[in-house]
Amino acid sequence: MAVVNLIHRWYCRSEGWRRGLQGQLMPWALEGIELGDDLLEIGPGPGLSTDWLRTRVARLTAIEIDQALAASLRERMAETNARVELGDATAMPFADGSFSVAVCFTMLHHVPSPALQDRLFVEACRVLRPGGVFAGSDSIPNLRWNLFHLFDTRVPVDPNTLAGRLEAAGFEHIDVRAVRSTSRFRARKPF
Repeated sequence: MAVVNLIHRWYCRSEGWRRGLQGQLMPWALEGIELGDDLLEIGPGPGLSTDWLRTRVARLTAIEIDQALAASLRERMAETNARVELGDATAMPFADGSFSVAVCFTMLHHVPSPALQDRLFVEACRVLRPGGVFAGSDSIPNLRWNLFHLFDTRVPVDPNTLAGRLEAAGFEHIDVRAVRSTSRFRARKPF
């Protein structure tokens, strides 16, 4: 499981992060993507992204590896169209072809190794329906990011190699874009 320092945990629950995430990052990362009827969110953390996503789909399933975060989010999402599963996204408990779209936001760098990140990509492809999209964003390290992530599990995902890694996981029609300290990606599972 990833280690995330206390300042980072506080910030990921903050109103400032909510505004940036929901007002800028997520709309940019998902621009032009139809979310379908059954969305998978990988690594929602405290669920600020889940709050935004669940208003845009019929059904949302979130998988979170941190037991406390999963329990808190499950309780908060009770009586909504979102269900929260405690689990590891590198070995998801879902059947093949379960979801129309899978997304993750600024969490890939907390997966403890490139090999496990690649396993997450393979699993995302497996649980998508044919033609399903995997999309999201991640951070590009800079001095501020490095300071903020002191003592965290942090394995940056290089946007220059991400397309090849997604292709190796089984995806096609891959688009990776980097702007300043953030990258977004989208890839399609073949029909």
